[in-house]
Amino acid sequence: MRTATFPPIRVEPELRAEVEAVLREGESLTQFIEAAVVAAAAWRRVQAGFVTRGEAAIERWKREGGGHTVDEVMDDLQTRLDDAKRRSAQRKDP
Repeated sequence: MRTATFPPIRVEPELRAEVEAVLREGESLTQFIEAAVVAAAAWRRVQAGFVTRGEAAIERWKREGGGHTVDEVMDDLQTRLDDAKRRSAQRKDP
């Protein structure tokens, strides 16, 4: 299989100098750009998967009619906070 190339991009000389300044020993500008493109593509796949799972969860929540009211969530959080404060105070008592 033949390799392909990315289209050349024009950048300001300052940007090129900044990038060249952070290259590791023995690393070429081409290697840096390739690694950056691969990492950006991987990150976008992760983001797309996250959005897909989130949208599916929202749809499942809507279908099941589940969820909690704001008051229920706040009451639960307040209970947890109160319990944590009580446990902390008990540890401090000799």
